[in-house]
Amino acid sequence: MIEIGTATPNEKMEYEVTKNDLPLHCPMPNMSLWNSHPRVFLPVKTTGHAKCPYCGTEYNLRKT
Repeated sequence: MIEIGTATPNEKMEYEVTKNDLPLHCPMPNMSLWNSHPRVFLPVKTTGHAKCPYCGTEYNLRKT
């Protein structure tokens, strides 16, 4: 889980997310530049991974 206010878009290009982060969207609210591009919801729950079409950041759903 990513801590609030510590991440910025493109700081990393891959994030591991949990069920607590669902519904997943990019950018995430904890990113300091949360308005860097339009919010897009990503279907990480159905596939286990998703890539943002705007910034290319990849998200992987942690299997617990």
